[in-house]
Amino acid sequence: MTTKIQKTDAEWREMLDPEQFRVTRMKGTEAPFSGEYWNVWSKGEYRCRCCGAPLFESDAKFDAGCGWPSFHSAAVPENVGQIEDFSHGMYRIEVVCQHCGAHLGHVFDDGPAPTGQRYCINSASIKLDPK
Repeated sequence: MTTKIQKTDAEWREMLDPEQFRVTRMKGTEAPFSGEYWNVWSKGEYRCRCCGAPLFESDAKFDAGCGWPSFHSAAVPENVGQIEDFSHGMYRIEVVCQHCGAHLGHVFDDGPAPTGQRYCINSASIKLDPK
């Protein structure tokens, strides 16, 4: 994956708080039911915390019961990349921002219609732009 926005770790640390840096740049995961957006139902567009690229619309958000914001589809599919992830002794598909390489979460094939997908996203990696 080639990202369009390149910054050093020091530059990312200047613009992100420690949890946002851990999640987006170090591929961390928030504890379930702890993130800013897991239970927020306001209308708007969820953008990448690091670069502002549009990622998900609130209309695609649903309660998956997993404790993380979940979406059935990406608002701008070309902004949301997928990478095979073999970490922690399991196989998953990591979701990343195509513009800056930020780790967003993972996508699973157990979501609702219309896609059957569940984009399980860390709150620390997104920012809601209210409508």
